[in-house]
Amino acid sequence: MRYTLFYFPGNANIAPHVALEEIGADYRLELVDRANNAHKGEAYLTLNPNGRLPTLIDHDLGDLVIFEAAAICLHLDDWHPEAGLLPPAGTAERAIACQWLIWLTNTLQTDTLAFFYARRFLGLPEGEIADAVKAGYQERLAGWYKIAADGLAARGGPYFLGERYTIADAYLAMICRWGRVLATPPRAHPSIDRLLSAVEQRPAVRRAYEMEGVPQPWFDAA
Repeated sequence: MRYTLFYFPGNANIAPHVALEEIGADYRLELVDRANNAHKGEAYLTLNPNGRLPTLIDHDLGDLVIFEAAAICLHLDDWHPEAGLLPPAGTAERAIACQWLIWLTNTLQTDTLAFFYARRFLGLPEGEIADAVKAGYQERLAGWYKIAADGLAARGGPYFLGERYTIADAYLAMICRWGRVLATPPRAHPSIDRLLSAVEQRPAVRRAYEMEGVPQPWFDAA
């Protein structure tokens, strides 16, 4: 077994899980029972002091532990370039794909978490102030999704690199699943809708979501 991926269904482990399926890696899944705060337990914090998911162990590299979903995706591409998770190093296409991957994790994902956990992050009680903060983040997210949609449209879609699929596309789909409850859901943008329709048909994507037991619909409000 080369890899172990620590996960909780539907969390940020989805993108690395898709990557593992895309490359056909020898791996196993290790459930971290987030519903019972296992991600804050001593055993898991020893691996990932952030207390967040996912975490990957690369057993071929001396049980190397890697956290942060985007970093895991980059590591997997480094060791499995033949899978085409990203374009080759030193190319303009790789720079563009990495630009979007880092933007997704640093900007869209960060504000998505702030939207869902505004009260916890800011220590706000229930009430008008907390509701105003959530409304503000919802407006910010609407702006970020427009930037993503415009980026896809500029390349002709369905992917960030036009016809070429990369792990950045799966990463956007992962975040869009969380954002499907927004007042203006990601799929309201035609270019994002086109990406999600393409991504959800990929066998590796379907296997990852099904293995984690993520209920359908994956990218539409239930």
